[in-house]
Amino acid sequence: MATEESLPPSETPQSPPVTPPETLGVRLWQLAQVFLKLGVIGFGGPQAHMAMQNDEAVGRRQWLTQEQFTEAIAVCEMLPGPASTQLGIYIGYSRAGHWGAVIAGLCFIAPAYLIVLLLSWIYFRFQSLPQLESVLLGVSPIVMAIILGFCWHLGKKTLKEWTRIAIAIAVFLAAWLGKVNVAILFMAAALLGSLLYGPRGPLPGGKPAQTLGIWMLASVTGISAETLALSGFWGVERLADYGWALAWFFLKVGSLIYGGGLVIIPFLAGEVVDQLAWLTPKEFLDGVAIGQLSPGPVVLTAAFVGYKVAGVWGSLIATVAIFLPSFVFIMAAAPILLRIRHNPWIKGALTGVTPAALGAIAAAAIPLAEGSLLLPTLTQTIVACVLMVLGLVGLLRFKVPTWQLIPAGALLGLLVGFLPLN
Repeated sequence: MATEESLPPSETPQSPPVTPPETLGVRLWQLAQVFLKLGVIGFGGPQAHMAMQNDEAVGRRQWLTQEQFTEAIAVCEMLPGPASTQLGIYIGYSRAGHWGAVIAGLCFIAPAYLIVLLLSWIYFRFQSLPQLESVLLGVSPIVMAIILGFCWHLGKKTLKEWTRIAIAIAVFLAAWLGKVNVAILFMAAALLGSLLYGPRGPLPGGKPAQTLGIWMLASVTGISAETLALSGFWGVERLADYGWALAWFFLKVGSLIYGGGLVIIPFLAGEVVDQLAWLTPKEFLDGVAIGQLSPGPVVLTAAFVGYKVAGVWGSLIATVAIFLPSFVFIMAAAPILLRIRHNPWIKGALTGVTPAALGAIAAAAIPLAEGSLLLPTLTQTIVACVLMVLGLVGLLRFKVPTWQLIPAGALLGLLVGFLPLN
């Protein structure tokens, strides 16, 4: 019988190859490749983003277990800001620490940012062309349909008892009639939610809720000025006057937009349109549409606003500022949130904020609907209303993705533009 020493070299038993441990550089390169790809193809909204990330991080590469990925989603949905972007940052953080979080987040955001920047330049450069006006005639009602559809889904998920309905109505009335700052409303709703749904249960007598309701109705409105003119392309001449204002405003927005990407609408509409007068209502609604057209989160509407105010530099400042809290939250707070996410006070606060988000979006939708549906001629108004209804049917009945609805609306608007509607 042949011994191991007498076997030919080709038949000598071989030990299994040892895979060398991956260096930090390799991990960062892998993260950059994956999230650049997702940043380019990531159309379909946050749920589609999360599904793609699950396929890459769990299914293909086993960077996380399914349980770890599900827990990551729960943590990200507790935080203000775009949950799908924060999930990407979280995956990067778990894979390669702080540098991994930075690389994953930047690679996921960058492609969509460049698309929004390009579309913003096209919009403001060719805004007066009749063809672009026709396109926007079809896009604006579709955006209204998306907003109303979001309210419908959020309402079905949220309004399960009379106290949540009351919070939504109170915030709606305070934001619409009282013009109360949305940030104050959200903080009040979080405090009220922790009291109502926290460990002590319903409030006896309702006095704290009444006191909080009075505080919520405190008016904090500003005075609108004449709408700001368009900046130059680079916007260097505006940085001294508007650079810090853009950074501070979008830092606040990025720290408070809890409840989904479209929660950015009441924050921006109340400030950049009504108080700061950086955009007209029509420009704002068109900016939301451009944000929806990109593969990234709708909060990239911030880049559109920044471009109007201070050109390319303004768009970059606004984008960095609105996403910076997400990086900070994940890298600094995620380990803590993993431990406290089941805390009843925290869960109660989030339970109060969700119906508040619904009320705030509904309040912001009213003036936006006036601008997108009440057009100069009766025929244009009818066409806009029909397009909005078609958009709602497509969203709610046939589940058509928003990124497909908006180009369809643009095409219909362009076709309608050839008809004699005046």
